[in-house]
Amino acid sequence: QVQVVESGGGLAQPGGSLRLSCVVSAITGWIYDMGWYRQAPGKERESVASITSSSTTNYVDSVKGRFTISRDYAKKMVYLQMNSLKPEDTAVYYCAADTSLGKYWGKGTLVTVAS
Repeated sequence: QVQVVESGGGLAQPGGSLRLSCVVSAITGWIYDMGWYRQAPGKERESVASITSSSTTNYVDSVKGRFTISRDYAKKMVYLQMNSLKPEDTAVYYCAADTSLGKYWGKGTLVTVAS
């Protein structure tokens, strides 16, 4: 059973930083794209950042210049470094992995930005 597990959420002050981590385990197939999504209260889930198997990255405009996605292919992990956090970044952050077996999602980790 493929598992996607996020970690690293928590409380940060405006202007602060957090680093999210995500690991994909129990997979025998290939992992293609990996990405981070978020869902704020009362809003739809949106794509925040993604990284392809060739390390091409993409970001939603609202986080460009503040968030950085990276990937460790050997460890099957993806990271999201979040700097200059804003209250509007508050959301549940989900990791997703596109694999040869299908797309898998984590259960999410809560990020709260407040003073």
